[in-house]
Amino acid sequence: MPPPTPASSDPPPAASPPTSWQIYSGTRTPHDGITRLPAPPPWRTFKGGPPLSVPPGDSGNQHAAVSYRPSADAVRQVNAALYLRRPLLVTGAPGTGKSSLAYAVAHELGLGKVLHWPITSRVTLRDGLYAYDPLTRLYAAERARHGGTGGDGAGDARSGGADGGGAASAGAGDGPAGDDIGDYLRLGPLGTALLPFARPRVLLVDEIDKSDIDLPNDLLTIFEKGSYELVELARRAAPTARVMTADSTKDRVEIRDGTVTCRAFPLVVMTSNGEREFPPAFLRRCVTVDLKQPATLDELTAIVREHLDPVVADADGALPAGIEDVIQRFFDRRSGGLLANDQLLNAIYMCHHAALTEPPESVAKLADQVMPFLTAEAARSDDA
Repeated sequence: MPPPTPASSDPPPAASPPTSWQIYSGTRTPHDGITRLPAPPPWRTFKGGPPLSVPPGDSGNQHAAVSYRPSADAVRQVNAALYLRRPLLVTGAPGTGKSSLAYAVAHELGLGKVLHWPITSRVTLRDGLYAYDPLTRLYAAERARHGGTGGDGAGDARSGGADGGGAASAGAGDGPAGDDIGDYLRLGPLGTALLPFARPRVLLVDEIDKSDIDLPNDLLTIFEKGSYELVELARRAAPTARVMTADSTKDRVEIRDGTVTCRAFPLVVMTSNGEREFPPAFLRRCVTVDLKQPATLDELTAIVREHLDPVVADADGALPAGIEDVIQRFFDRRSGGLLANDQLLNAIYMCHHAALTEPPESVAKLADQVMPFLTAEAARSDDA
């Protein structure tokens, strides 16, 4: 049977597209097809609750959501990830729309704001799950112990206070009377995505190939369990609190027994520029898709029109000859080195405005300057 529908407070999407096994169609038109998603495979069933409604709102990047043109392979693999409740690993050259895919899916399926988790070499699993602020809690406990008069709370906190209980009272335990640990806990993007939402959230794990070597394997455990523990909350005698999320610091959610368990497994979109290889154990638990550069001049022109047609097209909807020349120049130069599609968009936008006052040869030079090769060897040969 299908998963529970969200609360009626969610805005009703438009009519569904034609019936198909595919939930995501890539049409960029919002619809309620997510309600047709069948029950998960028995080994990917999660029973978190009570169910939460997806917060209202758009994907968070409306331009990317409505201008992205997914390939047929991308559409099929997104649907595979939705059906199998598995992460989607999206690879491809810079500028092929890896991150935009997440926003496009969230927009079309009405899955709310994309939860964005940018990855660097310093990011850990804990950063994505939740953050706990013990120092602020400690200072608040000291202020309360001094009757709100301020005093040298920080000094007493460091020494443990006259009764030796300063630091202990504001640690991960129960704390002083009236202390609300929920004021010091905030779920991260991954932690928020794993809340028991009735519909899957979209989590964008951006540039996972830049992570510490252990992060992919650490994520495996979380993705398999679909749950995690907030240690500081679980240690309390009453391990229940209303905590902040990556969506909001005002609208809190209740965590019971110090544990979060998902209900609808999120659509996890992990992007990679191919800067590292991932272990087989990680890859076999992912659905993968490799995004290619546009293969033809027509495909490239269609991308330009999606992004810049209102800016550069003339009154009849045609692209000026100078813009077509820039597209052709970009297309021809790709064989000489790595170029990204967003470089072309930047060049066209700049050349459109420069053409108002500069001669064609100067505009052409500007286009090349805005579209340098992204690899050092190609850049050197281009300068020669």
